[in-house]
Amino acid sequence: MAKFLIIRFSSIGDIIQCMNVVNGIKNHFPDAEIHWIARKDMGSFLNMDKRIDRVWGYDKKTGFKGLLQMARQLKAEKFDYIYDAHSNIRSNILKAVLLPPFYHLFPRGPHYTLRHKDRWKRFLLFKLRINKFDKPFRGIVSYQKPLATWGITNFESDYCDWNFPAEYEERFHRTLTPKTITLIPSANWEMKRWPVSNWQQVIQLMPDYRFIILAGPTDTFCETIKAIAPERVNNLTGKTSLLESCYLVKQSNLVISGDTGFLHAADLFHTKAIALMGPTAFGYPTGKQVEVIEVDLPCRPCTKDGHGKCKQSIWQKCMVDILPKRVVNTALRILNLMD
Repeated sequence: MAKFLIIRFSSIGDIIQCMNVVNGIKNHFPDAEIHWIARKDMGSFLNMDKRIDRVWGYDKKTGFKGLLQMARQLKAEKFDYIYDAHSNIRSNILKAVLLPPFYHLFPRGPHYTLRHKDRWKRFLLFKLRINKFDKPFRGIVSYQKPLATWGITNFESDYCDWNFPAEYEERFHRTLTPKTITLIPSANWEMKRWPVSNWQQVIQLMPDYRFIILAGPTDTFCETIKAIAPERVNNLTGKTSLLESCYLVKQSNLVISGDTGFLHAADLFHTKAIALMGPTAFGYPTGKQVEVIEVDLPCRPCTKDGHGKCKQSIWQKCMVDILPKRVVNTALRILNLMD
């Protein structure tokens, strides 16, 4: 039985995109034992997938000493395959313990592969506007490619046995009615957020539908979105855990979202979704059930994560020009096909 270790500490979106590689591992090695090391607060995501046998939660508070201790514990597991899907200082420390000395010169011991961050390509794209990446820029594909060195190339899967607490069904069964749409208006960086007024217009243009909003506790602007039709909008901002939000995304009839971790959750769960893509480069979904809406501008993409300056005379033009009517027409078409 092949034994795998996946190294990806954070963040929400990256972990969810990387989870797709479990499909490939199980397709190629059906009896594989899969371990994953991630930041401790990210464990709930990974525990959703029953095919992951053990999640190792690294607590940042333990620092370098704690990481070394965990590295020694991992080494005792004697993994056959190690995939560094993060490529940062912490993952390099782990590899220094897990791999034999001078491994890159004299490969031996566990099979090892690395997801490169393509920093040179990123410099060319964002600084010189020279594109060496495949388009569209799908993050999931970038996590899949390194596994080809082990013969893992088929990532298709209809896996649906996700692990959520049994009480979720009872707790949320009234939250998502057949006429409810899930909105995810937040993002780490403001530049990749669709304007609040546009979210309000979507709600106004769909008077026969109810909505729920998923966002973090600091996203107080979501209350402004709710105010346009408080009787039809359930603002769950800051009221659900990450795992609960994932469950709601999975159970949703339709998700409308920018480039966020929960968009990638919809992609992972094969949930119908609309992706509002603006300045960012690597958040494009892969699933056929997700429709991408974007505006073609020569300056796009201008950033990997939405952190930066907009060069357009109209700030955030790539998001502003995604018109609510276009989103609504797309949503109604998808929903009508589901009826």
